Amino acid sequence: MGQKVAFIGLGVMGYPMAGHLQKSGYQVCVYNRTASKASKWVQEYAGTMADSPRQAAEGAALVFVCVGNDDDLRSVVLSEQGALAGMSPGTVLVDHTTASAKVAKELYQIAQQRQIGFLDAPVSGGQAGAENGVLTVMTGGDPSVFADAEPAMQAYARCCKLLGPAGTGQMAKMMNQICIAGVVQGLAEALNFGQQAGLDCEAVVEVISQGAAQSWQMQNRYQSMLKGEYDFGFAVDWMRKDLDIALQQARELGVTLPLTALVDQFYADVQNMGGGRWDTSSLLARLPK
Repeated sequence: MGQKVAFIGLGVMGYPMAGHLQKSGYQVCVYNRTASKASKWVQEYAGTMADSPRQAAEGAALVFVCVGNDDDLRSVVLSEQGALAGMSPGTVLVDHTTASAKVAKELYQIAQQRQIGFLDAPVSGGQAGAENGVLTVMTGGDPSVFADAEPAMQAYARCCKLLGPAGTGQMAKMMNQICIAGVVQGLAEALNFGQQAGLDCEAVVEVISQGAAQSWQMQNRYQSMLKGEYDFGFAVDWMRKDLDIALQQARELGVTLPLTALVDQFYADVQNMGGGRWDTSSLLARLPK
């Protein structure tokens, strides 16, 4: 029998991540606020489900969390029926939520008081990366705790790296989202330019993607962007949440992010077009035809 672990939060990322753990030989107990989603996961992967985060965490050596935001995270971790209430000294809590560095440091301190390890470990790679087990995991915390959790995280990660103390993983994810915002806007403007100029954009991208302009976004999104297809992928609503975290952190650091702030407003335009659940590549949809 494999090691018992818990996974709390079965959204588009957590559902397949928990599945990879189960398929890798871990005994996974899941919790999800909508119980039907947990029941579906159990039917698919043959793990078990719990009625609360606390119950899921009881007896687990590792507890993984992947929820929506800071408030959701505090609720499933710190409440009376939260994960920490069911965890024992010497176990590890791994938070895959994209949240603030502030909440990461807060949870690290609370967990440490209970002799429980904590890692803030947001991920990048989107739904496809989660489903294919090739996520990038940016981690903050203590080296010994990371060493305990890394083998399990490798079940769904292509790259998993400890970058510094608690909060560092969240800061790294902010950098990731800042970079993506600029790249997607640049790609959207380039494709719009090409369309207005009457170019064969697919042929052009085939050429320029072999040079310095290439990016993951270009390789994976240009075809769907040209077709105006956005009903998949990482939602604009989620991206705005992530960019808000980055912009707030920048203000605290006294750092300016003018391009990021501008692209955030462009995403607000997409939301106003009814595209809150569209993929982030939908920046092209707001440009004049």
